Amino acid sequence: MLEELSRHGSGSSLEELASALGLPKSSLHRTLAALRERRFATQREDGRYLVGPELMRIAFDFYDRLDVRVWLRPTLERLRAELNETVHLGVLDGADVVYMDKLEPTRPIALGSKIGGRNPAHCTGVGKALLAWTYPTDAAILAWAQEHAPLARRTPRTVDEAAALAREMARIRSDGFAKDLEESEQGVRCVAAPVFFGASTPVAAISISAPKERLPAAAMREVTDALRREIPHATQRAPGDEAVDRAAAAR
Repeated sequence: MLEELSRHGSGSSLEELASALGLPKSSLHRTLAALRERRFATQREDGRYLVGPELMRIAFDFYDRLDVRVWLRPTLERLRAELNETVHLGVLDGADVVYMDKLEPTRPIALGSKIGGRNPAHCTGVGKALLAWTYPTDAAILAWAQEHAPLARRTPRTVDEAAALAREMARIRSDGFAKDLEESEQGVRCVAAPVFFGASTPVAAISISAPKERLPAAAMREVTDALRREIPHATQRAPGDEAVDRAAAAR
């Protein structure tokens, strides 16, 4: 019932709720009365019901205390078990991505990343997944690039020019995922996707990194499918087949 109420910012009538939930109006009315008593629901003067202030307070309180590392560790573990590649969890801090967690595969590779470590956001998969939605317009990402210029060129494939970076961010938003094709470390590829918790700005991003030999275009489909399936609230932003085809063309 609370989920149904949350879908209607202007409120729902008793009849609309009963129809959507398939419940008798008498039972629904009693439940709504109990929710109103706890301030989990409220009622407008015209009789329509809305999510109440106490429920919103609890939700915002939880969000403020959210430990993304604890919350997402089971997701990281499932991805490692399925793909057996390095899994990163990162957050954005200025020009950098900060690694909050890192899980190694049974066949580890030597990567420069470590928990608590930093890398330039614009040349890492996890960083680009964060930048694309934290700065969701060309103007916003160009301003970010200007603020943090000059952008580090880690490899010959690093996108370090502002206009090219803006085009890359638009592609990432269209596809629903970011890829790093040896842009941070030579010989290493990465696919990453943002994690949203009810907001338009991601709270973190998760990436899968592997030697380029283990992450050709065909393997990107498996990785993006796994990210789409496992990352909370990211399925609607996952790429379709045409996005994977574009990734293949970029090999």
